[in-house]
This record gives sequence, C-alpha cells and structure tokens, in this order.
Amino acid sequence: MQQLDVLIIGAGPTGINCGISAKKADLSCKLIEKGVLVNSLFHFPTNMTFFSTSKLLEIGDIPFISHNDKPTRKEALEYYRRLARSYELPIHYYESVIKMSPLKQGGYLVETDKSQYTAQHVIISTGFYDVPVKLNVPGEDLPKVRHYYEEAHPYIGQKVLVIGAANSACDVALETWQKGASVTMAVRGPELYEKVKYWILPNIKNRIKEGSIHAYFKTTVREIKDTEVILYNESQGEFSIENDYVLAMTGYSPDYDLLRRLGIQHKDDQLKTPEVDQDTLETNLPGVYMAGVMNGGLKTNKYFIENTREHGDIIINQIKESLSD
Repeated sequence: MQQLDVLIIGAGPTGINCGISAKKADLSCKLIEKGVLVNSLFHFPTNMTFFSTSKLLEIGDIPFISHNDKPTRKEALEYYRRLARSYELPIHYYESVIKMSPLKQGGYLVETDKSQYTAQHVIISTGFYDVPVKLNVPGEDLPKVRHYYEEAHPYIGQKVLVIGAANSACDVALETWQKGASVTMAVRGPELYEKVKYWILPNIKNRIKEGSIHAYFKTTVREIKDTEVILYNESQGEFSIENDYVLAMTGYSPDYDLLRRLGIQHKDDQLKTPEVDQDTLETNLPGVYMAGVMNGGLKTNKYFIENTREHGDIIINQIKESLSD
C-alpha cells in the first residue's frame, strides 16, 4: 500500500484549501469526504446569502466571482467545484472514516467504510455542521422536528415553531413567515442574538413588534407532541401552543465521536476545545493536524472560512519541514 504524504479528512472549504496547499508543495495526498463536495454548504438553506464577501472567501489564487458583494450558496458551490477541478484534487466521496492507528514505521493507517490508507501525516478538517445540538426533550425524534432547513415551501399554511435566536433562526422565521407560515419563535435568552446579520436583525425585530411573528423569550421547550409543543417560562409557567413543525435552529457541534475514534483529545472545559498547538495546528498525536472551524470546539462562532484560510499553508509548511529532516 503506497504511503501518502498527507491524508485529508473532509472536503469542505478548509479541506480543499489544505489539498491545494499540498498539491502546490508537490506532496502526495488524498481527501476523504463522507458526503458531497463542501457537504456542509450543500446542506445550507437554498436561498442563503453569506455574511462574508466573496473576496474574503477566496482561496487557491482563484477569484471568487459573485453577482453581489455577498455571494449566495449557489455561487459558493460553483466556486468550490471550480477549485476542485482546477487543481484536480483527488477526492473520494461518500466515504466515512472509521478509525486511525499508528504504524510502527511511522505515520498512520486510516480505515474507512470502503478502503484503507497509509499516510505519514493526517489533517482533520471536518467542520461541525453535520452534528446538530439536540434539545434532549421528549418528542425530538418525531418526523415533524427538523434540525436543518432547506426552503420555505413545505411550511406554507403550517404552524411552525422556530427555536433559536441567532442568524439561522431569524432567517428561517422570516422566510417561512414571508411564504405563508404561521410562525412562533422560542428564544432561551431575553432577546435575539445581537450579532444577527445587520440586514436581518431590524426586520425580524419589527415583525415581532407588530405581532406578525410571535416570540416567547426566556423560554425553553419541555416536550414536543404530534399537534402541540409544551413550552416553559417563568412568567407563564408551562403552557402549550398548537404546532405542525418544529425547526430547531439550535446550532451545531464538532464530531467528537469521530475525534475520539481517531484519538484526538480535547480540553476538559465547557468549550471542549481540541488539544491543538495554536502555532503549528498539530494535535496531541504527532503528525496529525486540525484545520478550520473545529479548532474552536463548541465556540462555533470563533472561526469561519475567512479567518482560517491560512491553515492549509501553516500545516503543509510544517509537513514539508518534517519530511525534509
């Protein structure tokens, strides 16, 4: 089995960036992706607009052309397809990593559900969008509960409860209401997240103020039933609202189960931050690196595509030095 210089787990924007850096450095590499190219972006809402400008998302010396200053999901998918084609990245799709074991001669054996690979170095760049933060309440497994949102059409004429207070929740509440849903929001805190997109926040606040969208603040979900949801807050105690669908926009988490199987440790703190050298991005395992947003642990608003673009070059430079020793 030929040993690769580097195996990259994840073919999102960061994984692509690492692959491009490896190709530029003439290192042998493969990318393993459990879904489609930029799997997380593919599952973003159909009409989503990025908060960042296209310029801040550019990688690989290839311009990101968008019709407006802030690109859309559709434009982003096209851009990353173009990057993968231009650099002829060797990506294996629909392949999940199962475990990783150190080799006596150095490097690692990585086992997937389809094959095995040996690599001197491994880069983990799987992001966090694939693991939703659960409510952990009775009824969360009902078919009416969604942790991902694609478009408003299925919710026309339906009673929708949107759970959350950040960008996704506000976007979903507005879009489903605009298309004809009866929308209620359940917000755990006393107000909406103050850093909601500046073109969204005044709109959602006005819709709540005028009563078009009803919002319960300082409110949590106690139970989800077929035709209702049980909520709780201090002023009203426990109460129920009629409901057809629950859209739980409660955030996402790194795949700690995958990290555990790979042997990556994390700090024993509230944020469960992975053990990573901030200068080299090397984990507790020698020759295994972590790139992208996973470095923030549960603080998922710390890193984004635009402020992790240098991770590929940082890691590949470390790998080049180790291979030349």
